[in-house]
Amino acid sequence: MATKKAKDSLSRFKMEVASELGVPLKDGYNGDLTSAQNGSVGGEMVRQMIRKQEDQMSK
Repeated sequence: MATKKAKDSLSRFKMEVASELGVPLKDGYNGDLTSAQNGSVGGEMVRQMIRKQEDQMSK
């Protein structure tokens, strides 16, 4: 199923970005993290997705 595959892929991407940033993100509940920590992960995910799309469009 494409939706499950896409969700799994985004979840792995989120965990990779969190690891790169040193944010202790884990599967399940992450209410112990600050808004800044969560926001840094989401912001970096968006930056990387935009960068990848720009690269693809320039080819």
